[in-house]
Amino acid sequence: MAEQRNSNQNQNQINIELPDEVAEGTYSNLAIISHSNSEFVVDFIRLVPNVPKAKVKSRVILTPQHAKRLMKALADNIKKFETQNGTIADDNNPPFPPMNFNTPKAQA
Repeated sequence: MAEQRNSNQNQNQINIELPDEVAEGTYSNLAIISHSNSEFVVDFIRLVPNVPKAKVKSRVILTPQHAKRLMKALADNIKKFETQNGTIADDNNPPFPPMNFNTPKAQA
């Protein structure tokens, strides 16, 4: 009986590999989300101070069902974070970050 239970547990497990280059992560300070009737596309972008051009650093394509699961998982994690660390400030500014980051322009 115990062997059957262990066998069932092994069937429900997924072995997920995390390659070193992915484990480092990619910083993003802007996400643009678009969708069609069959998928959601999330482009993660990094804006750099005083540079009017930005590149998409990563693109994730999700089914609508997975997008909804992601939304719920993010909401759950934000709730847990705020329970431990306090409310995340929402300053009601426009959703687009300022392009100059309040830093002086670079000069060569």
